[in-house]
Amino acid sequence: MEDPGLLSAFLDNLVSRLFSLAEEKYKLYKGFDGDLAFLKSELKMITSAIDEQLLGQDGQILRLSVEELRQLAHEMEDCIDHIMYDASWEQQQPWYCKMVNTGKKRKSRSQIGEEMQQLRCRLEEALQRQQRYSVSRPSTFQPAESSLNQHILPAELVGIKPPLEELLEQLNEIEGQPKQLKVISIVGFCGLGKTILARELYNSMIGKQFDERAWVSAVHGDPSKLLIELLKELHKPPPDTSDVYQLSTDLRNFLNNKRYFIVIDDMRSDQWSTIKSAFPRGVSSRILVTTKIKSVAKSCSSTNGYIHRMTRLDKKHSKQLFLKEACPVEYSEYMGPDLAAILKKCDGQPLALTTVGQFMGKKSWPTGHDCEDVCNQERFYHLQSGDDTLDRMHKVLIHDYTSLPSHALKACFLYFAMFPSDHPVRAKRLKRQWLAEGFLQPTNLCTDLAAENFEKLLDQNIIEPIDVSNNTIVKTCKTYGMMHEYITLKSLYENFITLFDGGELHPKNARRVSLRHNTITDDATLNIDLSVIRSLIVFGEAGKTMLNFNKYQLLRVLDLEDCTDLQNDHLREICNLLLLKYLSLGENVTILPKEIKQLKLLETLNLRRTNIKILPTEVIQLPHIIHLFGKFKLPDKTINDELQKFLTSAKCKVQTLAGFLVDESDGFAELMGHMKKLRKVKIWCESSATSSKLTILQKAIQEFIHDDKDASNDPRSLSLHLDGCSEDFLKELKAPCYLRSLKLQGRLLELPGFVTALRRLRELCLQSTKLTADLLSALTNLKHLQYLKLIADELEEITIKNKALPRLLCLCIVLQHPTFPKIEEGALPFLESLQLLCKEMDGLSGIQIKGFTRLREVTLDIRVNNSTKVNWVRVTKEHPNKPKVLLLKRAVPTEVYLGGASASFGTTENGIVNCSVLSEGQQVQETDTQMPHDEPNSVFSNIGHPVVCAAGSSIAGNGTMAS
Repeated sequence: MEDPGLLSAFLDNLVSRLFSLAEEKYKLYKGFDGDLAFLKSELKMITSAIDEQLLGQDGQILRLSVEELRQLAHEMEDCIDHIMYDASWEQQQPWYCKMVNTGKKRKSRSQIGEEMQQLRCRLEEALQRQQRYSVSRPSTFQPAESSLNQHILPAELVGIKPPLEELLEQLNEIEGQPKQLKVISIVGFCGLGKTILARELYNSMIGKQFDERAWVSAVHGDPSKLLIELLKELHKPPPDTSDVYQLSTDLRNFLNNKRYFIVIDDMRSDQWSTIKSAFPRGVSSRILVTTKIKSVAKSCSSTNGYIHRMTRLDKKHSKQLFLKEACPVEYSEYMGPDLAAILKKCDGQPLALTTVGQFMGKKSWPTGHDCEDVCNQERFYHLQSGDDTLDRMHKVLIHDYTSLPSHALKACFLYFAMFPSDHPVRAKRLKRQWLAEGFLQPTNLCTDLAAENFEKLLDQNIIEPIDVSNNTIVKTCKTYGMMHEYITLKSLYENFITLFDGGELHPKNARRVSLRHNTITDDATLNIDLSVIRSLIVFGEAGKTMLNFNKYQLLRVLDLEDCTDLQNDHLREICNLLLLKYLSLGENVTILPKEIKQLKLLETLNLRRTNIKILPTEVIQLPHIIHLFGKFKLPDKTINDELQKFLTSAKCKVQTLAGFLVDESDGFAELMGHMKKLRKVKIWCESSATSSKLTILQKAIQEFIHDDKDASNDPRSLSLHLDGCSEDFLKELKAPCYLRSLKLQGRLLELPGFVTALRRLRELCLQSTKLTADLLSALTNLKHLQYLKLIADELEEITIKNKALPRLLCLCIVLQHPTFPKIEEGALPFLESLQLLCKEMDGLSGIQIKGFTRLREVTLDIRVNNSTKVNWVRVTKEHPNKPKVLLLKRAVPTEVYLGGASASFGTTENGIVNCSVLSEGQQVQETDTQMPHDEPNSVFSNIGHPVVCAAGSSIAGNGTMAS
């Protein structure tokens, strides 16, 4: 089905582009302003009408064909972008070059005028046509409400025991604990078995011991209806009113002085703030909420609550569940087709495993003649769109997608289809490409729309974190298997993306192309107009046809960091892509041509994977460049008057400079003071740096960290690598100074004085061979620190005293030898995550956690001995919060290709390659989470809250849709 909402988002984008044309005051032909004004007003009306229709409001609805309007909108966008391209070309060409044929097929003003007139006429014809024909409003999808299936025996469930035991402890009344209401939230994306787990708790012996019990569904989102249903379930006749206050009063009076257990299933909006007053808190009662939305779970369980995060099944249980559904008992020993492809697509989601297993059972698994073919289908989900078994899963996926709160957010989510399903996507890479594509239009109400929309997707549990840093920032993410399959097919159907995976590229007017490890050879079928493509992402070898950048013109996003056959020769052609906003290059590139200055609209330049060591100064002078990544220095003697004039004119927009080298030559240190908008800086200071250069660097850093009261809350961060360079120059840095994040690597014998003077420093990472007692003692004075990471071979002996680090949330210590500090009771009172990463750690190493009253997790190196694991499981079970014990596999440092060498932070860098929750008597189950590419400019590396791995388990029933 065509998606009017997606079209509405596209039209919004198109209207803003028309406004930008008007603001530039182009005078292309007589009547241009009139055509522009007509298109702007009509498109705004059509967008509003589409939104009304999607809301089910009849009114004066414009019943236009979505397909026709999409085609028309694409042609308008092409026309606008051609105008902008030609204007950009004319602005930067000297008069004599304008007479020369550049090889690009540029349109004359008369041709543009004819196109605009034709577009206007076609839009008028479409509006007239809708008056003659009436198209019925598309039906709104209504998902089936969650239901309590009473027909599944616990023995038929897979993977239920660990989460059930965990939640039964929360359900039970424990002697010595306050007798008060506890709200337990079960949260996770659709299909993990939240409802089934809640049902097992509801029907358990503990669950049946409460005085009053009720089970209601909150899928409708109406608080008054929810309260009425609760009263009915409790056999209390509800009053004849829909007033929430009166209903809450009646329910509270009924439950007063009673011990009750209530399950609210599938809560999809924050109804809790409206109804929470209906539940008395003075008795040991329990409310269990299931939801797919993280913010809803946090709202419900914010006071005396507990949040259980569902996770997918591991390989063993995934195979077990699939075969339970697909394979008859008499064929259990039969060697069936290889399950790897199917299990990969199902991605440990019980709903997918159950429905696909039942579907394969209909195909006579494992002996059916086409079972092997089905297993190897590239687009498995598309096999049987009308099959009743798969339709159950289809409805859940549709609802997950359609429930996204805005059309623009849906476009952002569909963009995940540009990346392979097993490829963790860097969050910052994704957000910058959204902005370059124009999916999100700036407003005065939000300064970072990309970050806001990314958080919304995380909150909806429609994407999941893969790699999370110590400061809880998501670094890489992905969407789950079958959902990725769904959005890929939807994107292809809507002509949102085009894939090449060994077949042919189509349709002709594709807007976004993703090449995945398949070369398009010269003799391959290429039924596509490359000149109108807006985004190109390449994984693997692209081939000469696709790397002929003379054929492109309107590209905004060019992501070639994973392209293996990109060469220096291609860059001059790339520099003619005048509308480019995002450019990322791969490891074969060694030099950047001066023609890069032609990319006047470029905002992000990512050179981390390249072997570029010298950065042309023309890059710094690009008027819109914001983010610059790599490891480079400037050419010798190139800080000229023109560059100085540009920087002093306050036109430089660079916010991220990560990063540059300091040696004996002139470089970025001389220029930093002029980059007034800098917010993130990474610096490598080499042993060849002279004292004069260190003095210049010290002055540049001093100006960068200067505490400007008008910008006191900006996200300023500094990462400084002192590779064989003396850190003495840091002693000259003085207060007042401000940073939110600081990372220092070097031979740190003492803590530089400016660190303790930094106002409201929140994140700090220190790496040295040995961290001294004096340095560690100085750290305890940082009262505003929230995230602290220490990396060393060993720590000198120190005691962290009572009331030290009062705001610290996460402490991560990475050591070669187990020399952990002693921590007095009362220190670190708000600590939530304790990460002790040392393979030689033996037992508790003198660390007592009973004083950490808010502790949620303890992370250990997976290589510690078994007795150490047993000891930590024991002490966490004795802790009132019962924090989880996580095992983290140490990784080989992430290689980021900078000059052919690893740019990772030291040899003790870590990555979430494998994370497991360890419980008493339980074997560690390993997963195959891939090591993502790290962003070397991050203040905190790949160790972090492993929120994906730290959250219970998923369960599924035999033949039941888990919700």
